[in-house]
Amino acid sequence: MSRRYDGPVIDPHHHLWDLSLGRHPWLQKKPAAGEEMVFGSIAPLQRDYGVDDYLADAAGQNIVATVHVEAGWSDTHLSQESRWLNGLDKTGGVARRYVARVPLDAPLAFDLLDAEATNAQVVGIRDIVSWHPDPAKSFARSQHLMTSPRWQAGLAHATRLGLVFDLMLFPWQMGEATRLASDFPETLFVLNHCGSPADRSPEGMALWRQGLRELARAENVQIKISDLVAYDNHWTHTSLASVIDHCLACFGTKRAMFASDFPVAGLHASFDEVYSTFRSVAAALSLDEQRDLFFTTANRTYRVGLAAGDNSES
Repeated sequence: MSRRYDGPVIDPHHHLWDLSLGRHPWLQKKPAAGEEMVFGSIAPLQRDYGVDDYLADAAGQNIVATVHVEAGWSDTHLSQESRWLNGLDKTGGVARRYVARVPLDAPLAFDLLDAEATNAQVVGIRDIVSWHPDPAKSFARSQHLMTSPRWQAGLAHATRLGLVFDLMLFPWQMGEATRLASDFPETLFVLNHCGSPADRSPEGMALWRQGLRELARAENVQIKISDLVAYDNHWTHTSLASVIDHCLACFGTKRAMFASDFPVAGLHASFDEVYSTFRSVAAALSLDEQRDLFFTTANRTYRVGLAAGDNSES
């Protein structure tokens, strides 16, 4: 058996926010009594989460660089998130690269994409397509964004600009995603959060497993193994390992990467618990395969620009 990976780690999915800016409507609303998002109550997230908070959570995990993924800024201030990130202290390697948010079917989508592409730190775009029949658990503004001609035109423009597309959806949407990946072979898609296995019933998990197998056949799709605990609040090592193992069986290590999704994952697990699980499950793999998951795939996909073993903080 291989030893656990102890090399440099890139975290390719986390969020930062400053609520005093008034830019995060989803974090500023007061939920109705009993209302929860798909990952639970947002109340513990309704606080500032900055670079120092992330570094405190991630201490001891040898994080050398991170990719900041858009944190739901309001539509009227979209282009400001990347500029705000540019002004943060990056000496700890946090937010070395960004995945920005652009609604791909917006009237000014091309202009917004062009503006983001001028920022060297922006390497990807996310426009969440996760639709749920319960509005409180739905992230998308409509059910079939992926089949919209206007939305697809925006995706094509992002691809022309060399931007990765972070794909966040629910398992019942994987058929649409599989067709999208086939129709856009030049686009590099990164599936977020293992494909969001939110329905934990036997039928729901069977749907997720089959959908993931089919989506993984598209060579232009990669996967982030992240925030498993959001959909498995009463998780055990065994329950998380079964999901990780299926992701790896479908995608392999060259198209997979471990990510924290902090602070959202912090609703149900500590940073150390998340990465301890990753290290434990991955220990059965070779060190090169482990390095893929913790460093190499993210470094290549998001053009982080670090050499193996690099502890650069620039």
